[in-house]
Amino acid sequence: MTDLLYTDVEESLRSSVRSTLQRALDDGLPARLADEPDADVSALWRALAEQLGPAGLLVPESLGGVGASAREAAVVLEELGRTVAPTPFLTSAVIATTALLATGDEQHLPALASGERTATLVLPWTARRGARSPVDGSAEPVAGALGADLFLVPTRGEGGGASLRAHGRDEVDLEPIVSLDMTRPLARVTLTGAGSEIASGAAADEAVDAALAAGAALLASEQLGLAQWCLETTVEYAKTRVQFARPIGSFRAIKHRLADLYLLLVNARAAARHAAGTLADGDDDQLVSRATARAFCSDAAVHAAEEALQLHGGIGMTREAPVHTRLKRAKADQLALGTPDRHRSDLAVLVDLPAS
Repeated sequence: MTDLLYTDVEESLRSSVRSTLQRALDDGLPARLADEPDADVSALWRALAEQLGPAGLLVPESLGGVGASAREAAVVLEELGRTVAPTPFLTSAVIATTALLATGDEQHLPALASGERTATLVLPWTARRGARSPVDGSAEPVAGALGADLFLVPTRGEGGGASLRAHGRDEVDLEPIVSLDMTRPLARVTLTGAGSEIASGAAADEAVDAALAAGAALLASEQLGLAQWCLETTVEYAKTRVQFARPIGSFRAIKHRLADLYLLLVNARAAARHAAGTLADGDDDQLVSRATARAFCSDAAVHAAEEALQLHGGIGMTREAPVHTRLKRAKADQLALGTPDRHRSDLAVLVDLPAS
């Protein structure tokens, strides 16, 4: 049975990440990025990388990493989701790193593990397992591309052969794309150089599929952290916002909505933890747990953000309140790495449910 509880090491990691984010992240930064998309946010990632080393969590110690597992990465993503921090952890330290690990790469991983460089997998952010870049050498929308140093490009040639190639920043053209969530900017990536092949054939396909699977499974933890912030923030607001000479949290209708949201969070945590645990253990249940977590947590995060916005009342509708940044991230995450409907369809096949 997969253990869903957090270990002491994971809780210690959570505490360290949260305190570092509190020191390094300007509370107003996520909201300002809508008006200042070119703002330099690299200092936040450098602070995390230098103080805690999250960039190398999944990388073996022999290559300069920490040698941890998906469970620890999931805890980091919960904290990043709470703050909607603009960092390349998911795109570089999870997805791109997993692809390189699957190919046995030793050339690029040390630099990624130290946080000195970041990488991205050049596929549309909506892609699921089995996706490949188009033959014309361009892809959009790609997450994590604007600040990346290394671009991993999965292609399939005219003969049908698969290849995974590494391109430097000087071998691509980047065109920013306006996105709903500017804390995770998107771009159109067009190849201008040949790059170097790091895997071909079945090995390339397996590396890309492993990367997308890891990204999808751990994205559920980011959604969990976001939803947890929405609940905690709304509960605190309900304690202090007074209406008719009473805190609004004393009204039965508000209590019921917050209680329902708490129960939703309990289920979301179980689903996200199970997905991270089965991924870490290489469990045969990871296909089912990933599809379940993504289908459930995607909708749970959006619902939590919507409830937070509504229960904050008029202030929740303003840009001055931070709730809108969580709603934007939740909605963007809902479409990333496969929509809930696509994951539910995958789940139906996995558990032998008849097609509708």
